[in-house]
Amino acid sequence: MSATDKLVSGFKANLAAKVVEVGVNGLLVLLLTNVFLTTGEYGLLYLAISICSVAIFFSRMGFAKSAARYVTEYRETDPSKIPFIVRRALTFNVIAIAVVAGTVLALRGPIAAQFGEPDLVWLLSIGFLFIVARTLHSFGYFLCQGFNRVSWSALLLIVANLGILASVLSLLALGFGVAGALFGYVVGYGLSATVGLTVLYRWVSSADWNATGDADGTESADGAGTSSAGSSATDETENLTRRIFEYSLPLTVTGAASILYKRVDIVLVGAILSPVAVGYYTLAKQLTEFVTAPASSLGFALAPAYGESKSSDNLERAAEIYRTTFEYNLLFYIPAAAGIALVADPAVRYVFGEGYLGAIPIVQVLAAFVVLQSINKITDDALDFLGRARHRALSKGGTAALNFVLNLVFLPTIGVVGAALSTVISYAIMVGINIYLIHSELSLPLRSLFRTALTVCSIALGMSLIVVLGLPYVSSVVSLAAIVLLGVVSWLALAVTSGLLDLRRAVAQLS
Repeated sequence: MSATDKLVSGFKANLAAKVVEVGVNGLLVLLLTNVFLTTGEYGLLYLAISICSVAIFFSRMGFAKSAARYVTEYRETDPSKIPFIVRRALTFNVIAIAVVAGTVLALRGPIAAQFGEPDLVWLLSIGFLFIVARTLHSFGYFLCQGFNRVSWSALLLIVANLGILASVLSLLALGFGVAGALFGYVVGYGLSATVGLTVLYRWVSSADWNATGDADGTESADGAGTSSAGSSATDETENLTRRIFEYSLPLTVTGAASILYKRVDIVLVGAILSPVAVGYYTLAKQLTEFVTAPASSLGFALAPAYGESKSSDNLERAAEIYRTTFEYNLLFYIPAAAGIALVADPAVRYVFGEGYLGAIPIVQVLAAFVVLQSINKITDDALDFLGRARHRALSKGGTAALNFVLNLVFLPTIGVVGAALSTVISYAIMVGINIYLIHSELSLPLRSLFRTALTVCSIALGMSLIVVLGLPYVSSVVSLAAIVLLGVVSWLALAVTSGLLDLRRAVAQLS
């Protein structure tokens, strides 16, 4: 299989998994908001998930992604070290899980009291299991990426989401309410973690990795021999342990920043406003995150290729991959963001009902976040595998702190829309810095990318004019779907006419 075919295969596998994830999350949102839970209960569920997700940052600590980076590197230079890398990273992760999950369990009472929500006590008891299951799910997911077995990462995502769907709906149907819904997530992530750890065990115990020596190694990757094999092996494993731990630190900072962006704002909305406001904000953010699933799949699938290109000193290939990805990303997401802003009102009104009209302005503000998030998705993992995790951590950590401060300023003054505005402002700064970082690594053709962006904006404008003309005729879900389809067809025609999209080539690559 050629390198291009391998990348496309990985993208298609991860995209299929993201389609399942989007479908499951979309179905859950519809059923939870319209059938099983009130607005307050829906907000309470995601407040509990957000609190647990903050804790999961500490239980992950960047160990899985650090190990994935070194698995990718040593696959090319010294495969005998791979079992040691996986075992050591898993040991670090298990210790972190025990400390963090135990702390949440011990402090569940004070945490619930801080939010004035007694029901959080029971939910955070279940949260202990949520932290364990989701952290181990993530470990398997990222290590499969490190092995460049992206199809296995995709499978783990599918197992997790189908398990969540079946478990959540079953427990809600049996009348277990919010607690049952949260435990359904535990079951789904637990199934995925079991499959992932089993697969990793089979891979690292394979004799194939020891073809050049045992896990401790008696000869270094550059072929230099040693007369004292025992002490040399010990020094090498200690050095590798240190490298895994040190590289996990900037990834930990990045993870903390991700939590600040994804979950802390929800926690602040719950603390400063109410669970109903959490429901509005969560719904709006979920709608925008659904749209970025293809970019997430693409960035995840391509990431190992950047690491391999750097290991083989072929940065021109990495630059071409990123340039092409960036241009297609803009072509899809700038018009998508325009469409989201235009149809936010009828979409929320007719799909989720009158009880969620407060989410409309949040969705409209977060439409800009869709473009920024899509760029972030294709850039983040690329920087990590290019060895720029420390710089990315500074970028994301600094802007996440800004996001936190802006939330404290905006939430009391302009309400829940302030959380969306804070996210957009801080994300725009972070994405600009990250583009500079990857340009400094790959020397991107910035003028060409800027011209592409201007062309895409003109396409988005043309599509928007057509959609605006049709909006007065929207009166139901069916007519809304017709307007969305009209927008997609208009975008497709303009994209092909402009020459930015070769439809035959795109279909051939994805078929």
